[in-house]
Amino acid sequence: MKKLILLAALAIHFADARPVYIGTGADGIYLATFDAETGVLTEPKLAAKYPSPGFLALHPEKPVLHCIGGGNTVASFAIAEDYSLTLLGSAPSGGNGPCHLAIDASGRTLAVANYGGGSFATIRLDAKGKPGEIISLVEMKGSGPNKQRQNAAHAHGVYFDNANRFLFVPDLGIDKVLIRKFDAATSALSDNEPAEMISPPGGGPRHMAFSPDEKHAYVINELTNTVSVAEFDAETGAIKPIQEITTLPDGFSEPNTTAEIEVHPNGNFVYGSNRGHDSIVVYKRDPETGKLTFVQHAPCGGKTPRHFKIDPSGNWLLCGHQNSDTISVLSLDPATGKLGEPKSTVPAPKPICILFP
Repeated sequence: MKKLILLAALAIHFADARPVYIGTGADGIYLATFDAETGVLTEPKLAAKYPSPGFLALHPEKPVLHCIGGGNTVASFAIAEDYSLTLLGSAPSGGNGPCHLAIDASGRTLAVANYGGGSFATIRLDAKGKPGEIISLVEMKGSGPNKQRQNAAHAHGVYFDNANRFLFVPDLGIDKVLIRKFDAATSALSDNEPAEMISPPGGGPRHMAFSPDEKHAYVINELTNTVSVAEFDAETGAIKPIQEITTLPDGFSEPNTTAEIEVHPNGNFVYGSNRGHDSIVVYKRDPETGKLTFVQHAPCGGKTPRHFKIDPSGNWLLCGHQNSDTISVLSLDPATGKLGEPKSTVPAPKPICILFP
């Protein structure tokens, strides 16, 4: 409720369009506006300078935006009424190459995945949302069968469950989704049983998404171009694989790696991005079993779709292209799940994350 009131108050300056933040591999965080009636996205403008603020996350209650950054840091920015940003502070991420972050439901903890260092950490946030002390730091060891990409552990994402009891960490290097108990009061992590979900050998789990009812989890495997469908036990934290499905069309043999995965807000469809085939794969989701069936491969509108986001109306998908420095807007039919041809494309420097506050 607090978040809804906050966003309603902030939106006074954006009566006809919603703001969109873009995390980049460039010089800072960018800001654009998106009109869900027309599908028009304005060209992003620099909102705050910060080195390589790739992934972004919004505080659940405060007008604060969080990001990873160059120099192995995480940072927090205060959001003004016009959506401009002011740096509150930064802190070490606990390892090399931070690539993904999440804020817990209480707003007291920032979790971060350090790809280069094969570690993940929880960091305490103060009353203003500023990052401070590292509470838990977990360094993983191991490797996988892909000698070029899996020579060591590479944590690639961090995700809290809705109940705020567990942290899930897809690790591309060791073919596991790690599961840890989470204490929101202290920000501490502890061992869980089960401790992990084993992914397909050489799969390289990258990102994941839960269904709205949280009965199922969907893990996209970067190296084998597949999605792992899993049942989720909210009591134990267990995620049990029940299906593997490809992201690519039959006969496609060119180089490809997957990137992002998202479940539609209505729970009926799942989307994943193919970097190489340059498409968004669309699946229909069975709400009872959680299993997926193929619907469509839709052109993404650019080269190498690293990240995408379904807008709050559920009628559009915004896709960021890491190798063409653009963002495209694709229409989305919530009844069929299908995506239309890119409606518009705007320039954006090295887009890595698209976020609607």
